[in-house]
Amino acid sequence: MRILISGAGIAGPVLAYWLTRHGFSVTVMERAAALRKTGGHAVDLYRPAMDISEWMGVLPRILERDTGTRRLTLCPEGGRAARVDLAKIFGATSARHAEIMRDDLSEIYYDSTRADVEYLFGDSITAISPDGDVRFEQAPPRRFDLIVGADGLHSTVRRLVFGPESEFGDFAGACLGVLSLPREFGSDGELRIHVGVGRTAGMYGARHLDDARALFLFRSSRELGSDRHDVARQGDLLRNAFRGMDPEVDRWLGELERGPAFYFDSITQIRMDTWSRGRVTLVGDAGYCPGPAVGGSTTLAVVGAYVLATELARAGGDRERAFPAYERALADYVRGSRAAARSAAKTLVPASRLGVTGLVQGARLVSALPAAAGRAVLRLTTGTARLHDAMTVEEYLPARA
Repeated sequence: MRILISGAGIAGPVLAYWLTRHGFSVTVMERAAALRKTGGHAVDLYRPAMDISEWMGVLPRILERDTGTRRLTLCPEGGRAARVDLAKIFGATSARHAEIMRDDLSEIYYDSTRADVEYLFGDSITAISPDGDVRFEQAPPRRFDLIVGADGLHSTVRRLVFGPESEFGDFAGACLGVLSLPREFGSDGELRIHVGVGRTAGMYGARHLDDARALFLFRSSRELGSDRHDVARQGDLLRNAFRGMDPEVDRWLGELERGPAFYFDSITQIRMDTWSRGRVTLVGDAGYCPGPAVGGSTTLAVVGAYVLATELARAGGDRERAFPAYERALADYVRGSRAAARSAAKTLVPASRLGVTGLVQGARLVSALPAAAGRAVLRLTTGTARLHDAMTVEEYLPARA
């Protein structure tokens, strides 16, 4: 059985690994000319994704590339800075956790598959027929038994098969920017965050990076729309949103014209009643993005890819059995991720001065408490920890044989 996966980010290579292990013939197509090596931001892997990565044999590499961020300096606008033990926060949030740059994680998953999987870079799908005939911008047409869209929030596969993004996108009322900074801006192991009403800016370095990264979150009354491809306009939006916040933030923004990498997007959730149609299904952000930077989408993508591969293996490639089983297995997790993302966005980008104070005081409290007590507080006050710890994938272990 021949399966085409569109997208070589996170979900695509994980899915390719497990499908190949189960005996399927897999081709992964990626629009970019090569894997990204610069830009992007740090992502979190929680317990279920850590387990799956261990079964893939790549967990040691992931741990080697952990950002090493262990200290947090939280600076409320107009208030006193708080220094927080970030390792304790992470430990209280999840039983098993790693933070890694997205590009590093993508490369690790790709390396685990490139010997057994056909990769086509620098191309994109232009048409998909009900019979599985696929047309590309560059390559000649080919026929596949199944096609999987693992091509992210702005999925081409979803647009071609299900309709325009506007039918499924649910804007969360905030935007995200990521900017590359000179390495001397950062301090290894430290995350600095400035937080004010409606806006949060953070900066961190990592022990193995040649640069530092600044991340900006701010509330917005509208999503980007046509501005999504207008980098100059995006820079103006960012400057306007963070004007006068702090001289340090101004320094970060001063690198907008010089930084080698810049990412900007609306924080949007994808809500679909079903993410399968005919021979086509979606995985990760393409089908159920909970919101970039706030919803644990990387862990959800890894779990989704693993579950999809397992259900296809159990069904002997029968999509009419496998696709519904895949969706049923993930349904509660997807709904929970959406709710957790909305809650996280409200916490990370407070709408009031009281919210700013609560965020800072809460971080101080968890950092000061013993580990067990801090874990109990976070479990009572956040949905993220409960969500990821509750999602189990052990039942799929027999499918490895």
